[in-house]
Amino acid sequence: MELPNKMPASEQTVTRKKIWLSSPHMGGTEERYVKEAFDTNWVAPLGPNVNGFEDDIVRFTDCGHAAALSSGTGAIHLALSLLGVSAGDFVLCQSFTFSASANPIRYLGAIPIFIDSEEDTWNMCPIAMEQAILSCQNGEISRTFPSLELPFTGTLPKAIIVVDLYGMPAKHSEICEIAAKYNIPVIEDAAEALGSSLNGKNCGTFGDIGIFSFNGNKIITTSGGGALVSSQENFVNKARHLSTQAREDAPHYEHTEIGYNYRISNICAGIGRGQMEVLPERVRQRRENYARYRTVLENIPGISFLQEPKGYFSNRWLTTILIDPSLSGGITREDLRLSLAEVNIESRPLWKPMHLQPVFRHFPFYGNGIAAQLFDQGLCLPSGSNLEQSDLDFIIDRIKKTFYSK
Repeated sequence: MELPNKMPASEQTVTRKKIWLSSPHMGGTEERYVKEAFDTNWVAPLGPNVNGFEDDIVRFTDCGHAAALSSGTGAIHLALSLLGVSAGDFVLCQSFTFSASANPIRYLGAIPIFIDSEEDTWNMCPIAMEQAILSCQNGEISRTFPSLELPFTGTLPKAIIVVDLYGMPAKHSEICEIAAKYNIPVIEDAAEALGSSLNGKNCGTFGDIGIFSFNGNKIITTSGGGALVSSQENFVNKARHLSTQAREDAPHYEHTEIGYNYRISNICAGIGRGQMEVLPERVRQRRENYARYRTVLENIPGISFLQEPKGYFSNRWLTTILIDPSLSGGITREDLRLSLAEVNIESRPLWKPMHLQPVFRHFPFYGNGIAAQLFDQGLCLPSGSNLEQSDLDFIIDRIKKTFYSK
């Protein structure tokens, strides 16, 4: 019996290659740096690649000083520690973000206060942020959330964590101006924003301390890794000390404070050195993906894109869309996600806000629901810099069919 010339649609779905949301993309020289580490037997943490990688980050971002670490989460944990955050302290944190922005607050026993987004960048709303600060200052927060047994009067937040989500810079001028008025230090979580800038100033350099992530899905990767950066050398030197178990300068192992095992390895840093060489190209490729999606899809009723306000430059780490069912004929972001999944295309809802997560639901939140609406309507589309043109065309065609077949 002859086999049919064309597979059934269901079998095509199973066997078609997976199109990932954002997969690692090697540039070609990473292997050379890693080979040097092997050839010199420098495979332990620290070494020439770590020093070189830190220098590369400083040159690219003009951040002043950098400590290469094992993760962006570890960088936030260290940043909070450097600012003296401890149990019972308030820390303002953007709600619309990945949990790694908020988890380190709880590592230290501090109290996260979640802040809603604004519509222009989807990042921390300066107005809601100041409302939360005033609520802490006048003790209103303790009356609003009595079950948390919060301090009653005059307790300002110890730090603010603002995120540059999906590569879009936050409203740093307004946020930093308000923070300075109350003398509250700012941690800029630029995990997704390496290569982004605001009025020519690189993301990661707006706060007192900035952090980056080099996880496998980021615009460049070290397999797993991160960095803490600052214009203040004392912060970075202290971060290096704490990240290597806070070992004192002695012939034996001497410790006067608690440290962490957060330093990156010389091998992973070698990957990072090769990745830094192609970072501008990766930004260009991701921005081209966004431009292609927007050109073809923005006229479909119900679909909208986050655009760059004047002076903003996003690396477009992930291309994101909003789908308004009232304009799309009832099609939702979940309808589209499932339609893409049927043909082996990975997409993902926007981050579920932290104040809606079960683990954080009982902590304070200030805002009017913008982050929740973004989560309900938003979807991340495949955005990798190694996305082939044929794959991009296939994704766009599938999206069109989803909207026009109903």
